[in-house]
Amino acid sequence: MKFLPSILCAAWILLPAQALACACGCGVFDVGGDTLVANEKGLQTFFEYDELDQTQNWHGTSKAPAADNTDKRITTNFVVLGAQDMVSDKWGVMVEVPVTDRTFRTTDPGRPTTFHDTAFGDLRVMGVYTGLSSDMSTGIIAGLRLPTGDWRARGFDRDVEIGSGSTDALLGAYHYGPIGKGAFSYLVQALGDVPFATQGGYRPGAELDASASVSYTGWSLGGGKLVIEPLLQLIGSFRAPDHGPAADPDNTGYSRLLISPALQLSHGPWSLYGDVELPIYQNVKGDQLIAPEAFKLVLRRKF
Repeated sequence: MKFLPSILCAAWILLPAQALACACGCGVFDVGGDTLVANEKGLQTFFEYDELDQTQNWHGTSKAPAADNTDKRITTNFVVLGAQDMVSDKWGVMVEVPVTDRTFRTTDPGRPTTFHDTAFGDLRVMGVYTGLSSDMSTGIIAGLRLPTGDWRARGFDRDVEIGSGSTDALLGAYHYGPIGKGAFSYLVQALGDVPFATQGGYRPGAELDASASVSYTGWSLGGGKLVIEPLLQLIGSFRAPDHGPAADPDNTGYSRLLISPALQLSHGPWSLYGDVELPIYQNVKGDQLIAPEAFKLVLRRKF
């Protein structure tokens, strides 16, 4: 635990599109739950589904008239196939392959138009080191997000595209442990995303997402075979404005705080996790579309 403040500070220091105005905020899905946590040796795979429906125009810290934004609605369904292999109790690797379905409705240049794209997103490859503690409770994550996603879909602004077109450095950390001697435990985690190689005149803003959660593992059914674990999380998301001739720095960038009740069911090697993420504070630059809630579901299998 003593290493975590330094790790999070390092991630924070790394943080430095025509009518873009979308405020996707997809990074909040990276830190909810324990998908990034490596708590035992061996292989595990997972299937993740996330849903985001951006319908409200927002300016600063409050709602704004819809007429102030030519973007009207962005509906996104994310599917992620992932695998994590801890080859020892200190080292492991994670791979995430996303597929995204997105519908974008805009009135630019003056009449309602709807565009749609389904494509692969940006592949993520990460290494994890858990040798800072003997019980693997503290981990450091580092890797790359690769420009494999589609960033040339017709009618899409650059920050609405499924792919960013950039290669990004990823740096994060986590720590978990019990609270006292009861059935409560905590998990804190953070992941920074810093683009360093871009194309097409667009550099997405660097992003830092962090969460803190408390869970209870004292409930079970079937003689302890089915473990029922409720969680409560706080998620913070901070993104710098975009840059470049294809970007709109005046209408990108935000800071947000969300509360997220969640539930995880575990039975043998299988687990099912679900949450809803509700904003309780958000401050966006310019006019951007936001979602009043977001949903996440993860099915995982350990081998």
